[in-house]
Amino acid sequence: MITTLLVANRGEIACRVMRTAKAMGLTTVAVHSAIDSHARHVREADIAINLGGAKPADSYLLVDKIIAAAKASGAQAIHPGYGFLSENAGFARAIEAAGLVFLGPPASSIDAMGSKSAAKSLMEQAGVPLVPGYHGEAQDLQTFRAACEKIGYPVLLKATAGGGGKGMKVAESEAQLIECLESAQREALSAFGDSRMLVEKYVLQPRHVEIQVFADQHGNCLYLNERDCSIQRRHQKVVEEAPAPGLTPELRRAMGEAAVKAAQAIGYVGAGTVEFLLDARGQFFFMEMNTRLQVEHPVTEAITGLDLVAWQIRVARGEALPISQEQVPLNGHAIEVRLYAEDPANDFLPASGHLDLYRESNPGPGRRVDSGVEQGDEISPFYDPMLGKLIAWGENREEARQRLLAMVRETAVGGFRTNLLFLQRILAHPAFAGAELDTGFIERHQAVLLPEPVTLPAAFWNLAAEAMRQSQAQRQRSDDLHSSWASNSGWRAGGPTEINLHLQCNGEQQQVRLRHNAPGLIQLHGDFLQVEQDGLRSQHLAIRRGDNLYLQWQDELLCVQCYDPIAAAEASHHQHGGMTAPMNGSIVRILVEVGQAVEAGTALVVLEAMKMEHSIRAAEAGVVKALYCSEGELVNEGTTLVELESA
Repeated sequence: MITTLLVANRGEIACRVMRTAKAMGLTTVAVHSAIDSHARHVREADIAINLGGAKPADSYLLVDKIIAAAKASGAQAIHPGYGFLSENAGFARAIEAAGLVFLGPPASSIDAMGSKSAAKSLMEQAGVPLVPGYHGEAQDLQTFRAACEKIGYPVLLKATAGGGGKGMKVAESEAQLIECLESAQREALSAFGDSRMLVEKYVLQPRHVEIQVFADQHGNCLYLNERDCSIQRRHQKVVEEAPAPGLTPELRRAMGEAAVKAAQAIGYVGAGTVEFLLDARGQFFFMEMNTRLQVEHPVTEAITGLDLVAWQIRVARGEALPISQEQVPLNGHAIEVRLYAEDPANDFLPASGHLDLYRESNPGPGRRVDSGVEQGDEISPFYDPMLGKLIAWGENREEARQRLLAMVRETAVGGFRTNLLFLQRILAHPAFAGAELDTGFIERHQAVLLPEPVTLPAAFWNLAAEAMRQSQAQRQRSDDLHSSWASNSGWRAGGPTEINLHLQCNGEQQQVRLRHNAPGLIQLHGDFLQVEQDGLRSQHLAIRRGDNLYLQWQDELLCVQCYDPIAAAEASHHQHGGMTAPMNGSIVRILVEVGQAVEAGTALVVLEAMKMEHSIRAAEAGVVKALYCSEGELVNEGTTLVELESA
């Protein structure tokens, strides 16, 4: 009997699991790190237990503490979510040994499929076509060098125990192999506690199509259609949809039956996903099996009308699957996008900090938001930067696309950069609308999806200045409605007919001379700035949060601030030649020493943030004058790490 469920995870997946668990009448238990003590999943749980620490290795990856938390809270079962320990066979065994129920497959299934190397060997024996590669036990450099030479470059290095793009690097040549291999091994060890790697041929322009399978404890197994997850960056999915566009019923059946056979061969139980590469000829190749619930499971729920978390709980209770393969629905089309705290214009560097503004899209038919944050939360540099997911369903793909595009445009996030505009450009791109999908989509359309930044025009600065002035007036006026501050006309008795504002936005600074605004032309009403010109009225989202004004301009929400020009001039005298941290994170490697001559592009320091590694490279040739960091040190964004001087 399961009456209390502990969720061994955080963020949106923890909130999503608890939502279904509560609907089924279960008591929910959250575990959290020390810095997650006020996180949304903790606030929403019935019971919360502090694991301590900050990094995953000190909190969410501690098996003994999680099991102790389950016993202390009276939980009979543990849901692992995805990531962290979700595909850790040792965790599943420890739960079973403690007399608890693991809401996942048997440990033997995780052993068989959780290791990419073992899974590929198993599929090879079963006759499932594989991408050429090496997935053996030997992990020395010479073995990988020989394997890559045999396979042919480019190659893809992948963590055998990983997923979610962690521990994955593409080596274009032998010259890149050592650096890519070492970096991928460090990422894998940090994220999964296992540095073992495999290597396979990097297939150009494939589609990523995966099959959702589900099995019970009575030998029943079926597939719940497929998902296309081809829109990726850094080998991590950005957009997912179901069903996969253009798939014939015959191909869907062939891939589905192959996935079911793979699951049955290892005695699988619960929710799992078998991932394939699909080429233009309709041939598919096994990649891996994820022995857990996937991030993108909501699109499957949308087209089937099923609750997969509820199925997980019922299967764990020993119930049989409620439907047969012939009864699996396929209604309409659904698309999901992942909302990340990251900067697409700066190589997708993850962001962290205070969530100053967070507003989800309007609710409505066919609309769903799975979020793990709320306004005012702190986004930590220690975890995955995904804030949530936006999912839209429609009678057909175009209806789903248009609905999701509207949802993205309605979403507002402030405090750090996000990929909202990037997602909007993907959904609006004609190639996406035409379902021209493959894993190289983002790189192929990079000029449109990631255009070069342009200087903000005078029209923006004038609008920002008026919005800033009116928002300031609303904050400062007294309770007297007849006060001059209550007027939005741009004039007050005894005041100047024009004012000067010094504004900054997107790294630009501008002095704006704001003249008298004719009544009614530009007025701030609540969170919207209404603009009337030549008989046409438009409105822009304009939200004040402290000293920040978030103003909508051409589909992007920009943060505008007033600044002191004298203080800014003094601050501009920064340290010459300093290489700074592009984000909050920890130093994992220092690759140079004082006095060393370096060429432009040389990796100086390796910074880990959001479970990914980022190399800080020399912008130009020079000599290392000073090091201001040490390995293992936590650093904040903007901290000077290395000082270079001209050679």
